[in-house]
Amino acid sequence: MTALKFWKGANRWYDRLIMLGLVLLLLIVCYCMYDNYWVYSHSIDKSILKYKPGTENYDPDESPITDDMVAWLTIDDTNIDYPVMQANDNVKYLNTDPYGRYSLTGSIFLDSRCSPDFSDDYSLIYGHHMEYGKMFGALDDFLDEGYLKAHSSGTLFIGKDGKKEYKLKLFASALATAGNEAVFNVTAGGAVEFARKNASVWLSEPQGRVVALSTCADSDTVTRVVVFCYIVE
Repeated sequence: MTALKFWKGANRWYDRLIMLGLVLLLLIVCYCMYDNYWVYSHSIDKSILKYKPGTENYDPDESPITDDMVAWLTIDDTNIDYPVMQANDNVKYLNTDPYGRYSLTGSIFLDSRCSPDFSDDYSLIYGHHMEYGKMFGALDDFLDEGYLKAHSSGTLFIGKDGKKEYKLKLFASALATAGNEAVFNVTAGGAVEFARKNASVWLSEPQGRVVALSTCADSDTVTRVVVFCYIVE
């Protein structure tokens, strides 16, 4: 009897452990689903567009976007319509939104080595590669020549007040490794020459200061998608 009671008790504890394991697994699955929903919903939040320079009744003093905003980038007829942030390093805005809050989606941001007024001959803007073409996930489409030709214009509002406005012309797209000095060392020079020789799509020679947009090609490689624009003087 003693042995029988022992095994009955052991079976009950075994059943409870199995149930506990299943409950924990269910909680993990629910958390992962919520996390994916949260990241995606924040990446498609278009309420920030009311703080875009040039819109009706826009007042930079009333905008909750932090003063780290150096520009607003719009590529016509695409999902790319975001403030451009800049910090003292290239880490902060990987996980900080334009309001200064922690966010897995991060922000679109200008390389910390670049002039915030885009007066450099070459400026580099980064953004996360989000699903469904959100954030800079939309850059994938520009590797197709037809798409790039049909979506080759944009606007860059400079500063939080956006009083200075530049028109952008997209002229090339390419794949590059993250360690490519010509593209990702903004002081090295040679980005245009790299694009000319390695472009997936090349439409024309740039006629002004160059602005490159970069994102990860996917999470498993060091390959980057880079779209090249120039400021129309």
